[in-house]
Order: sequence, then C-alpha cells, then structure tokens
Amino acid sequence: MAAVDAGVRRLLADSGEARTWVSPRTDLVMALLGVWFGVGLMIDAWAHSNLAELETFFTPWHAAFYSGFAAVSGWIIWQVYRNVRAGRSGLAAVPNGYLAGLLAIPGFAAFGFVDMMWHELLGIEQTIDILFSPSHLGLIVTMMLIITTPLRSAWNAPDIGDRPRLSRLLPALVGLGFGATLVSLFLSYGDAMQWSADGVVRAFSDLDGQGTDRLAASMIITNVVLLAPVLFLLRRWRLPFGSVTVLSVVGVLMPGAQTAFRNLPILLAFVAAGLVSDLLIRWLRPSRERRAAYWAFAGLSAFATWSLYIAVASVVAGQLPVVPELWTGAPVVAGLIGLALGALFLPNAVPAQADESGARRA
Repeated sequence: MAAVDAGVRRLLADSGEARTWVSPRTDLVMALLGVWFGVGLMIDAWAHSNLAELETFFTPWHAAFYSGFAAVSGWIIWQVYRNVRAGRSGLAAVPNGYLAGLLAIPGFAAFGFVDMMWHELLGIEQTIDILFSPSHLGLIVTMMLIITTPLRSAWNAPDIGDRPRLSRLLPALVGLGFGATLVSLFLSYGDAMQWSADGVVRAFSDLDGQGTDRLAASMIITNVVLLAPVLFLLRRWRLPFGSVTVLSVVGVLMPGAQTAFRNLPILLAFVAAGLVSDLLIRWLRPSRERRAAYWAFAGLSAFATWSLYIAVASVVAGQLPVVPELWTGAPVVAGLIGLALGALFLPNAVPAQADESGARRA
C-alpha cells in the first residue's frame, strides 16, 4: 500500500516541464468522439420527450450516452498517459486545454452514479422536472467541460493564429456547438427552435392566449443562446466562412431530437440563418479591433435570424400571423438584443498590438 501511495504522489508531483500542445488531428479525434457523446445525449433526450413510459435507468439510449462518455474520457486520459510515459508528471503531463476535461471525468462518473440511484429510487422524469434534477445539472456541467476541450485546446494554440482555416477551427467549432446545445437542452422550456410553423403563426395571431407570451420569451432566450457563442468566437478569431453555419447545424440537432424533427422547416431556417451570418461576417469583417462592425454584425445577425424564422413559419403555415405588430416587431426586438449583446461582449475596441500581446500572455 505504501508503494502505491508513493507511486501516486510521484505521478501527481509536477515534473516542471512546460505543458505541451496536442496536434490538430488529436483535437479532431477529440471532437469526433465528442459527437458520439453529444449524439448519445440527444438520443436520450428524444426518448424522454417522445416515449410514453421510461421505467429504468438501463436503456439503449443511456448505453449510447455513457459509451460516448467512456470513449471521450479514454481519449483524454490517453493523451495524459502518453506524456507520463515520456517522463512527465503532474500538470506537466496534461496537454494545454485538456485539464478541465480531465478533472471533469470523475465528476461526471460520480453524477452518473447519483443519477442511476435517483432514477431507481424516485423514478424517471419526463416533464420539465428533468431539467432541474440535481444529478442532471451535475452531468451537464461536467459534460460541458469535457465536450468543449477542443475549443480550449485551440484557443491559444501556436499554429492557429488569428485567421484560421475552417478545417483547423472545425474541432473547436464542433466542441462549442455541442456545448451550446447543452444550454439549449436545459432551457427547453424557452426554446423557440422547438416550435412548429403552425404554432408560431397561431401564437402571433391570438393575443388572448398564453402562446404569444411564451413564444416571445422563447425567442429572446434562444436569440441569446445562439448569438453569444458566435460573439465569443469573434473576440478571438476572424472567423472563416462557414463557421456560423457549422455552429447552426450542430445547434439544431438537440431541438430536432426532442421534437423528432417534426418541425424540420423551422430547424432549416436556423441553418439558413447561419449561412446569412457567415455572409455578414464576410461583408462586415467584425473583430475585436473593429467595434462598430462587431456591433453591427450582432444586431443584423439577430434581426436576419428571426426574420427568417417568421418568414419560414408563415410560408409553411400558408399565412402570416394575424397581429402585424408581432411579426414585424419581433425581429427588431431580437436585433436590439443582439446589439446589446455586442456592446456587452465588446464595450471597447482593442488595439491590435495590445491585444496580440495580451493573447500571448494568456
């Protein structure tokens, strides 16, 4: 036992070398395994939303979810083990960007065990209570840390620069995209992406029902969930064309799974909005040094997204909503909220030289 304790202490003691960076290919594998992990959760979300009776923790969709966790955890641990074999120990053995994911692995496993006991003792949640279960909240936080590992790895990677190619940035985009879907999952009660076209038109046609309030609030919540990751990335990189489209494709998968893709036209509207945002980035060239362009993008991107949302809903439903103030004003409100987010994310333009030195220090 003493020998084991001594071995553990040697493994945890920092050997002092500078931490290394993994290769872009390693981050890509990490992102692909994260897709497995994320899709497993989407299958589980589909089951909870669409199957009438779930009576046990041991289901095929939980198997898909937890096998994804095992795969992605094994990959993170393998990267650390490779450095340990090379003589490193402690923090020096953990690649840059991988520490938070490594620490989250035992946390996720612990919350998974708690979730199993919770389900076996208290039953399976199938309504809004599933989004407030303490074990689920623990799982989602630790999963967020694991699945966004490629983003942290790429953030200050020496080979990526400020103008990365889409292929180089893709693992980070996939990681952040799936991270955003976790947020949308746990805000499902305010997710405008889950509405059907007919539901959108009805909600903005009847001022006496509760649908109007619910849809308006859902649009605001979803607007922030979709736009905030893009603005976050634009503070770091000049995003290559296609970046927002990638985030949008990943972003519609979770609400699509929850609705069994019955509202496919609405989901495709968000993918189209991602393409429009990519065009806006190419036109405006928003960046941390170009504050006015950054703000303009934030407002116009939100306005375009929700204009498309209402337009597609109206085309599919075969009519415009009855109340013109709602369908004309809702995209304007979204644009103003986008503008406010832009100002919060970038209140002051950063001179290029000062920002580059700050990035190097980080």
